[in-house]
Amino acid sequence: MSVILSGRGQDRPELQKVIEEIVESGVLGVQLRVNDERGEWAGSGGARELGRSAKPLTDGHFRIGSSTKNFIATTVLMLAAEGRIGLDIPAGDYLPEFGLDRRITVRMLLQHTSGIFSHTGELYEDGTVAFGVPWRGKAWVDKRFHTYLPEELVRLSLSKAARFEPGSGWSYSNTNYVLARLVIESITERSFADELQRLILGPLGMTGTVAPGASPEVPEPHNHGYYRYEDAGQEKTVDVTRHNPTWVAAGGDMISTTKDLHTYFSALMGGKLLPAELLTEMRTPEATIGYGLGVFAQDLGPGAGTVFHHNGATIGSAALMYSTPDGSTTMTAGLTYVDDADMSIAAAFQTAQQRLVGDVFGSGRADPARPTR
Repeated sequence: MSVILSGRGQDRPELQKVIEEIVESGVLGVQLRVNDERGEWAGSGGARELGRSAKPLTDGHFRIGSSTKNFIATTVLMLAAEGRIGLDIPAGDYLPEFGLDRRITVRMLLQHTSGIFSHTGELYEDGTVAFGVPWRGKAWVDKRFHTYLPEELVRLSLSKAARFEPGSGWSYSNTNYVLARLVIESITERSFADELQRLILGPLGMTGTVAPGASPEVPEPHNHGYYRYEDAGQEKTVDVTRHNPTWVAAGGDMISTTKDLHTYFSALMGGKLLPAELLTEMRTPEATIGYGLGVFAQDLGPGAGTVFHHNGATIGSAALMYSTPDGSTTMTAGLTYVDDADMSIAAAFQTAQQRLVGDVFGSGRADPARPTR
C-alpha cells in the first residue's frame, strides 16, 4: 500500500488515513483532492494497475460516470441564459423526430421527473428488473467496443412503458440526459463536445476533461479499472479501462481529473458560470430525493450546512464531486476498482463517500452515488 501526498507541504493525516482505509476495503486506486481554507491538498493510494507495483497517480484521468450529468445540465442552463433553450418548453419541440409526450419539458429531463424508462434498465419497487442495453456480465464484456447511437437508446426507452405520468414522480433515468444532450446539439447544430469546449472547458482552462463520444481511449496518464465476470463456468478478470462508453452515452461517458473537477465545480457553485437565478433553479431540489437540475442538495446537519454534489459510478471507475454553496470548499476524487455483475464494490464505495464527506465538510453521511447503469 502506497500513498503519495502533495499540496504546499500540508500535513492532512486524517485524509491520508481515509485513503488507506478505502484501499484496504477493496478499491484498487484512489485519487483525492481537497480545496478549503487550508489551501489545496492532493493525495492518492493503492495501485495504478492490478498486480503491478506502479505508484498511484494524484491527478490522472478517469471515467467520471454520472458526474457527466452535471456538465450537461450546466450546458443546458448556459444555453438557457443565452435565450436559446426554454426550460419549460416541451422537449419534443426541439426533438420532433421522437414523438415525445408533449407534457415532458426540458426541466423534467434535467430533474428526472419525465417518467421515461432508462435505456440501461429499471429496477422496480417490487424487485423486478426490466432490462435495457447490456451492462453486466459476459454480455457487456463481449460488446464493450460496440457503438450505440443515441437515437437508438432513446427509441429503446420509448418502446418501454413509462414509469409514471410526466411530472408526477421521480426516477433516475440515463435516457433523460441522452435526450438533454440531443437538445443541446439540435439547438446549436454543433456537437456537445464543441459546446462544452466553448462554454466551460475553454473559459475555465480545463485541459484534462473529455467528452469522448465513441472513442474507447482514456488520455494518459491514468489508473486502470477492471471487470470480473463468469465465462463458461470460469471466473475471468479483464482490464476495461478502454471501452466504448456509448452504452451509457450522456448518462455517464465523460472523462476528467480531480483538478479539472475542482476547477469546474468550484466555478459553478461560486456563480462564475450561471446567472444567479439559474444557479438557484439548478440547486432547488424536488421533494423526493433532493435532486435539482443535474445536482444533489445534501443537508449535513447542524454546524455543517448544505453541500451540493453529483457523483458517478461506471464500470471499473467512479468519481466524487462535492462543494459548499459558495464553491470555497470542494472535494473531488477518482476511484478505480475491480467491478463485477453484483456490484460488490458498492459498499466500499459508499463507505468511502461517507468517510470523506464527514472528514472534509464536518459531519453527515453521504448520499449513495447514483449509478450510471
